[in-house]
Amino acid sequence: MSTKVLRSLSSLASTVENSKKYEEAVTALNTLQSNAQTLEKIRQQGGKKAELNIPNMIKFAERVGITLDDVDKLSIIHVSGTKGKGSTCAFCESILRHQGYKTGFFSSPHLVEVRERFRINGIPITRDKFTDYFWDVFGRLEKTKESFDGSMPTYFSFLTVMSLYVFLKEEVDVAIMEVGIGGQYDSTNLIRKPVACGVASLGLDHTSILGDTVDKIAWHKAGIFKPSVPAVTSPQPDIALNVIKERAKEIGCPLSVAPSLSLFESVGQPLSLGIAGHMQRQNAALAIQLCKLWIDNRRKQQKNMEDDQNGKTTEWNTEDMRLPSSVTEGLKHCRWDGRNQTIKKPGITYYLDGAHTLESVQQCIQWFRCASAEESEKLRGHVIQVLVFNSTGDREASVLIEPLVNCGFDAAVFCPNIAFSTLNTVARSTKTDATNFTVTKESQLNRVLANMLLFERLAVKRLQQQKHEKETTQRERDNTRDAKRPRFSKLDTHNIEDKGDNSQTVCDIEDCVITKDFPCISSALNWATQGKEPNISSQSFTEFPSKVKDADHIQILVTGSLHLVGGVIGLIGPE
Repeated sequence: MSTKVLRSLSSLASTVENSKKYEEAVTALNTLQSNAQTLEKIRQQGGKKAELNIPNMIKFAERVGITLDDVDKLSIIHVSGTKGKGSTCAFCESILRHQGYKTGFFSSPHLVEVRERFRINGIPITRDKFTDYFWDVFGRLEKTKESFDGSMPTYFSFLTVMSLYVFLKEEVDVAIMEVGIGGQYDSTNLIRKPVACGVASLGLDHTSILGDTVDKIAWHKAGIFKPSVPAVTSPQPDIALNVIKERAKEIGCPLSVAPSLSLFESVGQPLSLGIAGHMQRQNAALAIQLCKLWIDNRRKQQKNMEDDQNGKTTEWNTEDMRLPSSVTEGLKHCRWDGRNQTIKKPGITYYLDGAHTLESVQQCIQWFRCASAEESEKLRGHVIQVLVFNSTGDREASVLIEPLVNCGFDAAVFCPNIAFSTLNTVARSTKTDATNFTVTKESQLNRVLANMLLFERLAVKRLQQQKHEKETTQRERDNTRDAKRPRFSKLDTHNIEDKGDNSQTVCDIEDCVITKDFPCISSALNWATQGKEPNISSQSFTEFPSKVKDADHIQILVTGSLHLVGGVIGLIGPE
């Protein structure tokens, strides 16, 4: 056997072994997930014990060997918000990386693999590094748990501690930390001295934990503010902005509202953003302000307007509204998968957006309509549009589904966030990263069925309204035309030609609404693509409805849940 072949076999064996070690680490990590029953108790309590989270986080960090003084050494940008906080962080990371700084970025949730949550210079840490760092942190917590009544952190709390450990070990210049849920009691809020804090757009989400009004949610989101640390917020509804201002005053931090991106464009050229969607302009504007604050702080620390201790320089004059090329390039080349993302394949275009609030779904719809219409102009033949949807947690599905119904999809498909299934039982995903113990199989499938039935009811109602409006318009036209004709006596009415009733019956209307539910993502995609997706084994289905059968091109919008979007990407592969 040749040396080249031996090396190849050795490399393959090493890859398999490393993959096995990674899977073992993720399996151990999954033991920290709260089960569905535990989470339900927490929801019922309304987060009453949430105030204990930060003191517990400090203890977990100390057990790993990280003190608050160590955390203070990290140069952190901390961002909360309901919609766009991840995109804002991604823009911050890209801008500062293009400035020449070594970046660390902690985000949630992951789409395909958990290591995506830890990025160094924009790239998820390798499986090897994840495995090494994981066992360093997990091992120390395991060794000390008996001294702390067997206490171990929850899944997200562990990952937060691990992110601090990774960024300290990697010696990043800047650590960009995305809040998980809320802010005030979020695991990331053990940070005492961030360089800057940001609040992205606010809306209703996680209401069982944060409250059912925007002002209550704003209180939590502004909880990341720290004394004398500058904070920036995206434009907010007045009721939310007032709460944010009150909290800033309470805590003692300077607060500003991020200006419109058009203000920067007015003194330069139009800016190109790497993430699609009109709301990204607001996120990019917030990111620019946060990065300006970070650059100013960096310069102040080094007491030099040009050079820092590592010999890095920046051309950015933060007093000038003109943005240097390094910043515009950072905005242009920013990538954030699963948010207004398009993946094109022969005969199929996937439009992926993990929108899960009313405002984000509305933005998603606007983006999808524009992008799909632009693509349709270049396509020939029979083009159809299919919705693939799921919603999770305590979100009110009707709020998300109603605007989607109005898009007039040719078909709508519903499934849980589970990659594969067997005939009678839902099987474990092939990736341990996607394992989810926080919900039961039964609850997921019940939610799927409820979502589909709700969509059907709303779609039928929409078609009936359209039918009524059409009939009303026709009657008005007929009345106008009849007013100009000679009047007939009652005895002559039999001479008027009976046109008959050509309107659709309720049953006809229901037949126009095409919906399907499936026990897993792979089956849903196989049906939605009519077996065209090359990375999913084709299954036999009953005859497709004539409305969608033999489509030349299928435009598929996947939305409602980032976990669903991640599951789709994991199956179909990246662009």
